[in-house]
Amino acid sequence: MPSEKILEGKKKQVEEIKELLTGAASVVLVDYKGIDVANDTKLRAELREAGVEYLVLKNSILKFAFEAVGMDEFVPQLHGTTAIAVSKEDPIAAAKVVQKYSDSLKEVFNVKMGYVDGKFLSVEEVKSVATLPSRETLIAMVAGSFNSIIASFARAISEVAKKQEQAA
Repeated sequence: MPSEKILEGKKKQVEEIKELLTGAASVVLVDYKGIDVANDTKLRAELREAGVEYLVLKNSILKFAFEAVGMDEFVPQLHGTTAIAVSKEDPIAAAKVVQKYSDSLKEVFNVKMGYVDGKFLSVEEVKSVATLPSRETLIAMVAGSFNSIIASFARAISEVAKKQEQAA
């Protein structure tokens, strides 16, 4: 039977995970069995740079935390080695970095499931989300499209004005 001190430590850990999960833009559940230290270090550095928190936890701790925040759909995936990547801000960041490593380390690092903006995602859906451009890139694309339309409109008005001046 675990001591009271150990139980308190686990309860504290569950509370910390609950706090992390509450309001998360995205969560990616990963099976990391066999990833080597070099790749794990690179993965963690990239995740940190993207503003994503990456944690390796016991499945029992994750189970209590997921159930407490209403993410019960993750519970059936809690077997074997499990890590989570959580992004509070960018809904694509966690999926993008994790999927990159999943693609290159297929035998030892795989996505189990994901969660983005209130929707649970299958492995295939996480892969799709990971291929989306970043928010900044999408904004730049939309702004570029608007700029192109406005420039074309301005040229058309300019030509109409020139024709009216010539006619007058």
